[in-house]
Amino acid sequence: MPSKQKVSLAQLKVGILGIVALSCVVLIVFLLTGDMQWFKSQVQLHLYTSDASGLNPGAPVRINGISAGKVEHVGLSGETDPRRVIKVDFLVDEDMLKQIPSDSIASISSDNLLGSTKFLQINKGESHETVKAGATVKSADTRQFDELVQQGYSVLDSLQSILGKVQDIVGQVEVGKGSLGKLLVDESLYQSLLATVNQVQLLSTTLNSKTGTLGRLVNDDALYNQFQGVMTKVDDIAQGLQQGKGSAGLFLKDPKMYNDLNHSINELNTLLANLNAGKGTMGQLLKDDKIARQLSATLEKVDVTIDKINSGQGTIGQLMVNPALYDAATGTTRELHEFLKDFRANPKKFLSIKLHVF
Repeated sequence: MPSKQKVSLAQLKVGILGIVALSCVVLIVFLLTGDMQWFKSQVQLHLYTSDASGLNPGAPVRINGISAGKVEHVGLSGETDPRRVIKVDFLVDEDMLKQIPSDSIASISSDNLLGSTKFLQINKGESHETVKAGATVKSADTRQFDELVQQGYSVLDSLQSILGKVQDIVGQVEVGKGSLGKLLVDESLYQSLLATVNQVQLLSTTLNSKTGTLGRLVNDDALYNQFQGVMTKVDDIAQGLQQGKGSAGLFLKDPKMYNDLNHSINELNTLLANLNAGKGTMGQLLKDDKIARQLSATLEKVDVTIDKINSGQGTIGQLMVNPALYDAATGTTRELHEFLKDFRANPKKFLSIKLHVF
């Protein structure tokens, strides 16, 4: 059985070992979390802002993303100025103090989009003077950002309303309402579409075969050769035109035909200009009222003459309306016809030659 002295010595060793292990654990925790600065002197700075934005004591302080200290205290300042409602006291490593120009601007930022991890961000200015211990760092004006956030809320509300309407539309489509719903749910439309696809496939099969006009046009070499022959002839005609062969080629290439045509067009333009100017008989007929009046008077006289004829006045009128004159003229014509017939039959009857001897 061990003595009491050995037991006490063993318990002392275990206690010392536990204390050393606990110290190592605490040291590792401090080193990992960075909550304690070893052998570093820190100075206090201040910041006034309109909103704490979830910033808590212990949050890191960074200068352009570089760790430089931690937030010591966040609370109400007691002032009525909206831009100085919140006072933030934070500690900065003394050797980092010279990296903060006097015109630097501090703001509350977040490590992620959800904004769950806040820190104090200091953006370096351009001044050659640096802040002193206990100084107040300028705060970024977040009023425009706040207004933008408020506008974002209204946009989100609008988006929620639109999403609600979209959900209603999707719900109606799912139950088969409307054209889209019937297209998705109604089997008859599916069957019609399937039949259309089958017809297209049948048409493709027909085109791939040599049956039918389209199939022969696609697959028969004879039609292709005919088409190629037609294109060859068209190419020959085009070449003939380019070389000035034929009437059309001469018209394209020979300047004489162009000049003759241009001359004819110029003469036609001159003729039309003379007509519009009232020159010549046709021009006077188009422009001069005298000829029109003379023509009208002549037509009136002709009209009067025709009226007299129709009424039986004069010889022509009597001939038109008097049947006795017509009958007499007919009889005279008939007798003359019989005389000519008899004369051709027996000309000696009407012709006699007498010779007298003196």
